[in-house]
Amino acid sequence: MTTFGRRVGRDAIRRILLAAKLSWKKIKKLLGKAKAPKRAEHITRLEELFARVCRDEVTLIYIDESHFHQDLDEGYTWGPRGKRSWRVSTTPGLSQRLNWYGAYDFTHGQCLIWEDGPCDGNATCHFLERVARWRSGLPGKVVVIWDNAPCHIARVVTGHAGELGIELVFLPGYSPDLNPIERLWDWMRDEVTRGHCHASLATLRVACQQFIAEINTDPESVVDRLWPKFELDPEYEAKLLVST
Repeated sequence: MTTFGRRVGRDAIRRILLAAKLSWKKIKKLLGKAKAPKRAEHITRLEELFARVCRDEVTLIYIDESHFHQDLDEGYTWGPRGKRSWRVSTTPGLSQRLNWYGAYDFTHGQCLIWEDGPCDGNATCHFLERVARWRSGLPGKVVVIWDNAPCHIARVVTGHAGELGIELVFLPGYSPDLNPIERLWDWMRDEVTRGHCHASLATLRVACQQFIAEINTDPESVVDRLWPKFELDPEYEAKLLVST
């Protein structure tokens, strides 16, 4: 470092920073393009929808897409102290994958996954049809909350949703934390692909479907783990206001 005309080592810099009461910590990402007012508006809308859920007027469903690779996901595991834990990968990189559509029915604590090639406008329309059949016969209007991905805002998709009687609610931009289905994907990776390399896409597909079938037997646990965010962190939102 030459700012003050002196050269110092890393240890000296570390001691100076510690003396200044600073600590070494993991950086948390702030999605600077997110708009705090829009996020607050969404929470207000969500509270209104939740009141309708409690009156059996609405079946509230969150939808998102995710890619699951045949290769293993790295993560934490239990292992002997002082020794590295290895997992053997036998697949050709990240090219072999499944493109999952997912739906999380917050009203009833149920989940659905479906895949059929790329996640484009036509496939999204087909998935909405699948969701409509899945929830047919249940009381209340189907309301879908999702982000502003191109396959969600396409006219063919929004028009088809209207034909199916599905109301669409769009999340504010750059706000994945407001979609609890993101935690479903993390949950599924923990159970299906974390540290485990599947022999084929077929076995990966079956493992993912079995995971969903298993968690659907305990709706209360699903809702407890995937509870939507009804309150915003004031510190985070204040930093968003500063960043804009």
